Amino acid sequence: MDVRQLEQPMSPVSSADTGLCSASDEMLEHENEALKERVHGLERKVHEQNDEILCLRATLADVLRRLNSLESFTSKGRESPSGARGRRASPLRDREGISHPSTVFEEKGDASSLIDDSTPVLHSSSILRESRTRLNSQDVRNGEPTPDRKSRRPHSTIITKRSSHQSTGSLFDNDNCPIHYKPITSPKKQMSSLSSRAYDFQSPTSASMHKRWSSSSDFSAQGIMGSSNSLKRLGSTNSGSLTNLTKWSSGMQKPGLRDASFNEEDGYIKFYLRGRPIVLYVPSHLIESYSLSTVTPGPQSRLKLEWAYGYRGKDCRSNLYLLPTGEIVYFIAAVVVLYNVEEQTQRHYLGHTDDVKCLCIHPNKLLIATGQTAGHDKMEGKPHIRIWNSVSLSTLHVLGLGEFERSITAISFSKADGGGLLAAIDEANDHVLSLWEWQKGETGHKITETKCSADTVIGVDFHPMDRHTVVTCGKNHIAFWNIEGGTLSRRLGIFESRDKPKYVTCIAFADNGDVISGDSNGNILVWGRGTNTILKSIKNAHEGAVFSLLVLKDGHVVSGGGKDGQLTLWDPSYRRTGYTAEVPEQYGNCRTIAEGKGSQLLVGTTKNAILAGSFELPFSVIMSGHIEELWALVSHPTEPQFVTGAFDGTITMWDSMSKTVVWTLDNGEPVQSLDISPDGSSVAVGTTTGKWQLLDMYTREELVQHTDGSEPIQVIRFSPDGKTLAIGSRDNHIYLYQLNDDYKKANRVGRCTGHSSFITQLDWSEDGSAIRSNSGDHDVLFWNPNTCRQILQPSQLKDVQWATDTCRISFNSVGIWPEGADGTDINNCARSHDGSLLVTGDDFGTVRLYQFPASNIKSIGHIYGGHSSHVTNVAFMHEDNRVISIGGKDMSVLQWKVLNQKNRFDD
Repeated sequence: MDVRQLEQPMSPVSSADTGLCSASDEMLEHENEALKERVHGLERKVHEQNDEILCLRATLADVLRRLNSLESFTSKGRESPSGARGRRASPLRDREGISHPSTVFEEKGDASSLIDDSTPVLHSSSILRESRTRLNSQDVRNGEPTPDRKSRRPHSTIITKRSSHQSTGSLFDNDNCPIHYKPITSPKKQMSSLSSRAYDFQSPTSASMHKRWSSSSDFSAQGIMGSSNSLKRLGSTNSGSLTNLTKWSSGMQKPGLRDASFNEEDGYIKFYLRGRPIVLYVPSHLIESYSLSTVTPGPQSRLKLEWAYGYRGKDCRSNLYLLPTGEIVYFIAAVVVLYNVEEQTQRHYLGHTDDVKCLCIHPNKLLIATGQTAGHDKMEGKPHIRIWNSVSLSTLHVLGLGEFERSITAISFSKADGGGLLAAIDEANDHVLSLWEWQKGETGHKITETKCSADTVIGVDFHPMDRHTVVTCGKNHIAFWNIEGGTLSRRLGIFESRDKPKYVTCIAFADNGDVISGDSNGNILVWGRGTNTILKSIKNAHEGAVFSLLVLKDGHVVSGGGKDGQLTLWDPSYRRTGYTAEVPEQYGNCRTIAEGKGSQLLVGTTKNAILAGSFELPFSVIMSGHIEELWALVSHPTEPQFVTGAFDGTITMWDSMSKTVVWTLDNGEPVQSLDISPDGSSVAVGTTTGKWQLLDMYTREELVQHTDGSEPIQVIRFSPDGKTLAIGSRDNHIYLYQLNDDYKKANRVGRCTGHSSFITQLDWSEDGSAIRSNSGDHDVLFWNPNTCRQILQPSQLKDVQWATDTCRISFNSVGIWPEGADGTDINNCARSHDGSLLVTGDDFGTVRLYQFPASNIKSIGHIYGGHSSHVTNVAFMHEDNRVISIGGKDMSVLQWKVLNQKNRFDD
């Protein structure tokens, strides 16, 4: 063809055809865009409706749980404990965690099918009971009932689990009362047997004992006394708490000291702590009846965790969520807290044995997964993941026992497939990423694992639209993982010429599937869906690192700065909207952000506080705590209040009734010890530098300041009349000061010298004529406070009544020491004001309750878990209705309610 012919102009007809085609293409493109917008709008509506359905389902489940609790309490209040024991089966948990004997059911059902549209549910108590039955026995997974072959057995079939339990006093009482439990790590794990002869364990029959996992205080006496009924297994194993009748382990030795002897002629007992002989004189009225073979049973009273103060935001992230029930869920120490701010109530999941490090919510909003670090016990302390029901607090699955090395730092449920998979990051040297089919069996099934990065990995999340995509982030990287045929392949994010950040600190997902990341440079980067390249970059979004990103339901994005303390709102196109909010400086900077009710935002901060507010309203604190190691604790002598002090230099007064902070004072120096004057007007503060102060309780004004040495003030104690102050220092001395009536002057009387190690505890006699002290090398010495001289004949003081019993080594507390104790296992103890109970805290994170005096070598105590670090101090409130315990490095303050014969059914 001739080239000139090709260069000839097009005819008018051809031009018209081309114009028509172009117009047609534009119309089609416009219609396609409109269609995409409509589809996107419909998808958003579907998501909103799904959220509403999940909210309604969770609300219904919560209502039924409360009705079940009310009915259980009502029936329990009408029946005597002895009469109910023979007619009830395994305990079910109420909203506060106390177990109640109730019928065990086999039927399984989904929460969404609890109500039939044609049935007037609220008009029939029988239908309500049936609904509650189906709720309590359901195994909720992905919002649908999952068949479990093991649990589908004929109703006549009884599944039992043999277990023998540590004697804790409940073996000796016949009333049907709640007992706190220590959790076992695996539903299949059996308990080791104990000697019934040595601990007076009286089994009613040859039938084995049966255990059912539960939440806060979840064992009734019928489970171990007077009943041989086996417990039918539910579709999900009810757990959450540690059983206080548990096997012997490295962290819980048998009661009773080795090589103890009793000299009847001279009236003293002798035993050894770490090779050092300890001699304690028996009071005159007990010498004739005292015997080393006597076993002191545990007290009738029990403890129930009532409140947990604090939040772990200092070194954890993505650990704050709002549930459809209106509760916010977070963790502190080994406790997962479900806190209803409006109702001022807390529920607690207590299934973990050590620090909880991560948390995630299932897409159905009912299930929660939590991961813990390695603990003390060789088996129970291994890092693992627990999946549990947020309504019933029942444990469904325990994953990874023996599979993880150090701790679980991040976990995430899959979203595009309805939550069938779980991803976890192990804080091992290679930071292993593993994928789990968590619904397969009680321990799940690990699909695959791979080395994630030699550097720190701080986050993992499934893509909400691409079911085969997982994203991880951390030091020097963001990685996009593809799941194919049970294996994981990785593509690292490409930063190109842009400044590569030292840390990618957080990730989120836009409505269109793009990945949004924040980094330590203060930038926000948008990564195209399905790619590992940057689509958009927002430079200097914050001053300092971007610690958290949240995509709201309307597509807007909220970012939180880790240095500037600001929250910034961005539109769906990542443009600033002009809305900002600031976190109050005293609470630290933003660590994590979660959506609250309506336009409310929840913010977890780097100073262990939780705030609530919005871009229109200022942020206010709803939970706060200490941010450094916690050692100092004292209860008010006349008010339901207590004071704590920590190495962060803060002194805080708490109200145990309103569960709020009364006041907080920044003392400027790490606080080691505290005491309150008998009239409640002054608080004595001992620091780690040797300085001590007297502060006015109401104005917090400093009244007196002195310095004795340069070592920490281990203990500080007012005399019963408030006129003398005894100060036990780490320099091995006890300093005595005379105080005037208004505590504005303190004159040093003298110094007690004689200990060869630091002072750990001291007590005054009731008349103020003697002081008893313990030291770090397990010595017990007695002093005359008037002369500051040691009393060399301890037998002269064997009948003295002591104003307090905080000395770990004394005749009244000899029973708290376990077999094989090395002298450092028990950190502290405290006696109730009515002289009936003794509470202790130990190095294994447990609080134990004994009868007072615990003067027999074999004294049985109830064991309670919740702390993840050594329990550094314990105290009774002035009315003996509550116990406060504080953890050292877990920075938690736990408030326990004392349940006795009078209030255990009325709580």
